Amino acid sequence: MFSKIAGVVGASVLALGGMLAIASPASAETNPHCSRVTQIGSTAYIKSGGTNIASVKQFKGCNKNWSYTYVWEGFRNSHKNVNWWACSGVTNGTLVDYMCGGNHQAEVWSTGANTISDCTKAYGQLEWGSGGEGWAATDQRC
Repeated sequence: MFSKIAGVVGASVLALGGMLAIASPASAETNPHCSRVTQIGSTAYIKSGGTNIASVKQFKGCNKNWSYTYVWEGFRNSHKNVNWWACSGVTNGTLVDYMCGGNHQAEVWSTGANTISDCTKAYGQLEWGSGGEGWAATDQRC
């Protein structure tokens, strides 16, 4: 009886661990173009099947707005054998600053938009395999 319960508990722990690996939060955020950035607004999440797979954030600094997309470790681990690309941009109604990373690049910063006096959103996109795609936009900041 104990071995059956231990087996069920062990399987549950493994399943939970797998789910936590998919749901690992973003962690990086070092802008390679501007060392003094501050996040503005809330974080948005790119989802696949209801699971968060990437984060999108907007920053201000060096007299520019920046978008940042971070692909979560769980997605990266489960898509090692699939091509995928992340992109990040700033929009003020028009996408004014947009940058895509290389295949399997986990972090993508936009190039910096001269939109400090505009109302803006950060936009992030993730494309993978044969037609997999997700996107998200942060709240608008003025």
